[in-house]
Amino acid sequence: MPLADLPGSTTGPDGAVVRVLSYNIRSMRDDREALARVIRACAPDVVCVQEAPRFFRWRKAAAWLARETGLVYTTGGATAAGPMILTSLRAHVERAEDTLLPRVPGLHQRGFATAVLRFGGGHRDTGGPGSGNGVRLGVVSCHLSLAEAERYEQAGMLLDHLTALDVPYAIAAGDINDRPDGRAFRRITRKLRDGWTTEPWGSEATFSPENPRRRIDGVFASEGIEIIGCGVPAGLPGITDADLRAATDHLPVLAALRLPRVFAV
Repeated sequence: MPLADLPGSTTGPDGAVVRVLSYNIRSMRDDREALARVIRACAPDVVCVQEAPRFFRWRKAAAWLARETGLVYTTGGATAAGPMILTSLRAHVERAEDTLLPRVPGLHQRGFATAVLRFGGGHRDTGGPGSGNGVRLGVVSCHLSLAEAERYEQAGMLLDHLTALDVPYAIAAGDINDRPDGRAFRRITRKLRDGWTTEPWGSEATFSPENPRRRIDGVFASEGIEIIGCGVPAGLPGITDADLRAATDHLPVLAALRLPRVFAV
């Protein structure tokens, strides 16, 4: 049975609906065409990528993915040790940065890809009085460590990083490498709301596509954001099980978020 879609992207007088996709793409070593089809079918405004290409000609690979999905490269990739952010033309990028985390000898380098985005507020915004500045959203794409102790510390760094963005709304999305009952996952959800737990939609488990049993990827939102729905978009029109299995070794997580407009007083 086909999966009913989440609400589409909108900007209005009371706020914006933004579609966010989190996806570990295993350096695009699998079926690139299947990967692009999955992302296009999700119709995201923001894609938080993990394991983006980061070695030889990585920028060319990132440009290909952006072009084939109708999105724009925003930040990340090799410069963030894997996390990357792509955005639709709806998103005005106020600023973007890549951060490398402290590295434990013998373990992989990790980092955050970060962007502060604005939805609405441009020449096409018709939200009425007070709408000129649009709705601002801080986004961090992350891929935490496989090592339990390092992963727990990185979860704390992630929360500090989001707070430092100093924006009305913020989300973190990525491969946590931890289950919901794990220490790092629970550290994140003490401050941010887990999209699947708050408003489950689609299916839950994200790893692996052949036999999904574990939820180690997610979208997490700060207070004030309305989570309309969040989960794995298996069964969404345009997405086949064959493409999900062929695209990479994780399943994507799609969320629809409503961001109420903040009016100046």
